[in-house]
Amino acid sequence: MVNYDVTVFTANLLNATTLNNVHIKLVGTEGESNRKWLVGLKGASSFVIGTTSSFTVSCSASLGKLVLIELDKKHLPLFPEDSWFPAKVEVKSPEGDTYTFPIYRWINDSEVHRFREGTAQRVINDNHHLGRYARQEELKQRAKDYRWHVYAEGIPHCIKTEGPLSLPPEVQFSFTKKTEFAYTAATGLAELKLKGLADRKVKWTDMNDLNRVFWCKRTSISDYVHEHWKEDAFFGYQFLNGVNPMMIQRCTTLPKIFPVTDDMVFPSGQGSLTDEMKKGNIFLCDYKRLDGLKPNTINGKKQYLMAPLVLLHKRPDDTLMPIAIQLKQTPADDNPIFLPTDSEYDWLIAKIFVRSADFNEHQLNVHLLRTHLLAEVFAVSLLRNIPMVHPLYKLLIPHTRYTLQINFLARLTLISPTGVFTQFTSSGGEAMTTILKRSMSSLTYRSLCIPEDIADRGLEDVPNFYYRDDGLKLWDIIHRLVQGVLSYYYKKDTEVQDDPELQKWISDIFEHGFLSQAATGIPERFTTVAELVKFVTMMIFTGSAQHSAVNSGQYDYGGWMPNTPTSLQLPPPTKKGKTNEETMLQTFPDVNTTVQGMATVWLLSKQSSDFVPIGQYPEDHFNEDTPCKLIKAFQEELKVLSAAIKARNKSLKIPYTYMNPAEVENSVAI
Repeated sequence: MVNYDVTVFTANLLNATTLNNVHIKLVGTEGESNRKWLVGLKGASSFVIGTTSSFTVSCSASLGKLVLIELDKKHLPLFPEDSWFPAKVEVKSPEGDTYTFPIYRWINDSEVHRFREGTAQRVINDNHHLGRYARQEELKQRAKDYRWHVYAEGIPHCIKTEGPLSLPPEVQFSFTKKTEFAYTAATGLAELKLKGLADRKVKWTDMNDLNRVFWCKRTSISDYVHEHWKEDAFFGYQFLNGVNPMMIQRCTTLPKIFPVTDDMVFPSGQGSLTDEMKKGNIFLCDYKRLDGLKPNTINGKKQYLMAPLVLLHKRPDDTLMPIAIQLKQTPADDNPIFLPTDSEYDWLIAKIFVRSADFNEHQLNVHLLRTHLLAEVFAVSLLRNIPMVHPLYKLLIPHTRYTLQINFLARLTLISPTGVFTQFTSSGGEAMTTILKRSMSSLTYRSLCIPEDIADRGLEDVPNFYYRDDGLKLWDIIHRLVQGVLSYYYKKDTEVQDDPELQKWISDIFEHGFLSQAATGIPERFTTVAELVKFVTMMIFTGSAQHSAVNSGQYDYGGWMPNTPTSLQLPPPTKKGKTNEETMLQTFPDVNTTVQGMATVWLLSKQSSDFVPIGQYPEDHFNEDTPCKLIKAFQEELKVLSAAIKARNKSLKIPYTYMNPAEVENSVAI
């Protein structure tokens, strides 16, 4: 007889305990054990939350190299079937070898579940017949559990599910996350002390009333926004380091539809647009995706959504200042070009229309489509096509945490016919679908890769661009990890080409995420290791750093409504000299629309207490020394970057924290 020492680790998660009987079978290259009931000195408490319990499995002869284990649990007659969350199982063989079997999933039935030994295996190296069988069975089940669904034509597909509780247990929110999210959502208006205002379908008549509402919930940056929102320098700053750093680009040729003249922007003859463009000092933001839309109706009143063009000038002191704004795409006598030399409220109302357009462009394209919806595609394709034992699964699974449930909730509570976004933004309704389709049709692979995106927009040397500075460093750190890990498992390009699971994964993404549009530049299949490394880097960056950059500051910059109105309910002025404070207040969204927007961006910015920062992996999926060392090096690089960002921020009036690794979540989880 030979003995195998078996150690079972139950996760330290709420409700992870089972009181059912747990059985195990060990399967090796030379045979398998009998199914063994794991009963020990701890009795019924062997598998309670956070417990480590040891057992002995005896066999008549050595099983050879262990390939997998089979786990199942059976409830006792007087006890109901419960859910159990084992973290991992370790087995020490009689030869002295230790095998680790990562699990990290809920077992809530009496079925037999197979788990592979933790050494990552591409299918071509997975030679044991039982290992291959377990791999095939796992993917068959996953294909049933994770099915594609077309939510709306022309946008990325999503997971098919009836609701959060219909999702497979391992991708659902933790109890902590679920409780906190529900509480914050249910009490958002109460937290902001806005009860009594949520149903007031009236216009603001006094800025002091707005001030009183705003002061209920504040951050240090929202305080700064409240104080400086009218200033041109702050208006320009937000295009670089606000929640939407994706619109600005260097302007080398003025669009014909934006007939700005030197006399308009350099009235004293102290410069020319041509010269300044040659020097690289002129920048453009063009909201053309918003042109010609049918705006929403809120509280029975037609809303307004413009498609502005904004020209900005980098001054010798490196401040970025707006110098011209045109609120509609087609030049006309009733579409004036607004200038800083105009009256205070003419210029201010033009900037307000730009900020409202930016809110809608940001929420639907930059935030929803380019992070949330793509992250869901990446997650569903991974779970459908890549088994747990595959190195790609081990690398990417932490970056899918909570994404499927948060996106279902977004579709249910934000963009559904009764959702907050649909009801209380100018782009809700028909316009929302149009914007998403237009955004999808212009989406490119290059724009998802920050080094190429920054170069394509001509922003390599713009000063004080912290999104770029921190983002490029994060991209490089992520790239080094991905290159190190994947190059360890794929030594040659042919090994990438010959991996059917890998190729099915990218094919699924190409079809369901990018709708088989070759013009996006997204690969349909991988031919080199370098292609694979770049794509995986983009995936991790999109779901972590990029999402943080465009999500975490939503209340900072949108909590004070005049800086980021969700909707506007008067048309823009057609002539100058007609706007005053009263006009501005009448243009702002109604009281109820304002407070719904404030409560929503507060919810979307609120970090959960079980937040996991990028680089932290509570679950140990890798066993081998090389990837484990690479992960430690990755974590050290992130710490160095975090310290550098904190040091820089001490000297800034407005700290830029959204790309600080300590503040970046591993996945799209909020």
